[in-house]
Amino acid sequence: MNLSFETPNPGYRLLLALVLGTVLMLLDQRTEQVQVIRHSVGYLTAPVHYLAHLPGAMGSWVTGQARSRSDLFDENEQLARQLLILQQRVQRLAVLEAENTRLRELLNSSSELDTGVLAAEIIGIEPDPSRQELIINKGSHDGVYRGQAVLDASGLLGQVVDVGPFTARVLLITDASHALSVQVNRNGVRAILAGTGQLGIVRLLFVPDTADIEEGDLLVSTGLDQLFPRGYPVAEVVRIEHDRSAPFARVDARPTAHIDRASHVLLVEGPRHLGLRVGEQPDDPGPATEERR
Repeated sequence: MNLSFETPNPGYRLLLALVLGTVLMLLDQRTEQVQVIRHSVGYLTAPVHYLAHLPGAMGSWVTGQARSRSDLFDENEQLARQLLILQQRVQRLAVLEAENTRLRELLNSSSELDTGVLAAEIIGIEPDPSRQELIINKGSHDGVYRGQAVLDASGLLGQVVDVGPFTARVLLITDASHALSVQVNRNGVRAILAGTGQLGIVRLLFVPDTADIEEGDLLVSTGLDQLFPRGYPVAEVVRIEHDRSAPFARVDARPTAHIDRASHVLLVEGPRHLGLRVGEQPDDPGPATEERR
């Protein structure tokens, strides 16, 4: 026995679907029972909707990740540039703060001096290793003269040996050709302090082996040369060596001035020049250094 099932006409199926859809819409508008069915059917259609939306969502996610990564790289580069700029500004502020501190120290030092002072900035150094000289931005137009004492906030630095219209050269007390009269601040013992050619070392000359000088003694200027102000710190004794075969002791000292770090200095009028007007040069400026035998 053969059983055969005929497939319904597609036109009938379409018509049936339209009638069924129309009935369901009418029932959805007029009754609440269809809402329950629609809610239940939603569990079946949700995965289909999710799967249909998945390719687009994946494409958007990949695009967003690539864009976010690129944005992060750009943001990191921008932040790195800003960090460098801020670090440079901080360094500049640190330099300005240190410079202001040095200037305040100079102003405090100048208030302790009874003589006229002139502030100047160091703008160069002598390239010759055998000469220890500085160049400052003040000259004869500012009243600077040859032999004028130069100080920083901590002590005696040197003296002017050459003057131009707008600049001057300063010979440091550590130069091998420089010497000046000093005395021990503790007991008044006088001696000649000479440069050694080394930046941080000066030496007392012809000190008797029995002289009352100790390590740590402060050496101050005597003012006997009529160039340097009296009683200003010059150096501190750091080493004393006694040799029984030699008539004199070896006494090394360290300058109190920050010779290797100073950026601003004070030019002080010596006793012999206090009566001169600003810009007037003395008739006899005197020797640039005290001669050593």
